[in-house]
Amino acid sequence: MIVTLSREADVDSVKGELAGLGLWVGSVERSRSGDIHLVVGQASTHVDPSLVERVAGVSSVSAPASSHPRVDAHGPRLDIGGIAISPASPVVVSGPCAVESEEQIFRIAGKLAEVGVKLLRGGAYKPRTSPYAFQGHGRSALAWLRAAADRSGMKVVTEVLSEADVEPVAEHADVLQIGSRNMQAFSLLKAVGRAKKPVLLKRSMAATVEEWLLAGEYLLSHGAAGVVFCERGVRGFDPSTRNLLDLGAVALLSHVYRLPVLVDPSHATGRRELVMPLARAALAAGAAGVMVEVHDDPAKAKSDGPQALAPESLAELMAHMSQKGGAR
Repeated sequence: MIVTLSREADVDSVKGELAGLGLWVGSVERSRSGDIHLVVGQASTHVDPSLVERVAGVSSVSAPASSHPRVDAHGPRLDIGGIAISPASPVVVSGPCAVESEEQIFRIAGKLAEVGVKLLRGGAYKPRTSPYAFQGHGRSALAWLRAAADRSGMKVVTEVLSEADVEPVAEHADVLQIGSRNMQAFSLLKAVGRAKKPVLLKRSMAATVEEWLLAGEYLLSHGAAGVVFCERGVRGFDPSTRNLLDLGAVALLSHVYRLPVLVDPSHATGRRELVMPLARAALAAGAAGVMVEVHDDPAKAKSDGPQALAPESLAELMAHMSQKGGAR
């Protein structure tokens, strides 16, 4: 936003009034003609330009057009097969990091269904930093995941890694997930959008909020049925937790942009004992739900065992969410 002042305006007075509205003035620019322009910084509060125009000494206000109009028009709610995802009805998305076997996913899905979880997650294709780590069972795992969810009355959320996998994943999943490593894989975003299904979009470990929103715009502009944004922690400097959970971004997307946003405290912290407290903090910040990794035998998990909770431990979280508006 650029605020142009009248010739007789007191610059310091106007800056003070803008500060009162929650606006940071990043710089003061003077044109050759003598006009004074105040450049409002991006970290400012969202304020209707008409309120700024009422400030004494302000001549005009110009705000750039949004670069993500479809995201702006999205709204705070997304329906997935009768399951509403919004801050008014927060959800739990849960399951193992990886679908390790047919028996395993059936067993865990049954336990999650018992505590009320309706959205089953699990990786059929696994992006791993090491090429020697477990990469998932691919299409076989997709079939196991779908069958386990159907038996327990659940919906499926699973990740797409490549354009070649979009069709089989879309055939089996109710929600297609874009992982953090692929948030800006634009060809993949286009292909996933063309599947015309809801998408769960994880934030990249070094992405700005604007880059995250623009990735959502890619999906919506190519036909996605809706986008749920997912904060999973950004790269920080302190190794005490796996990543740095940015609850400020969660509050911004929920309360300013009015978008459905989930929080993944499992990947954000990598520490089992921090998952539950940060899940509650996420709901307080305005999240529409949480994504939590579970495993019934973490010692034998093929990936992310140290951060996985027991399926039964989600009963406490489900009860807390029911108080927030009805977990489903």
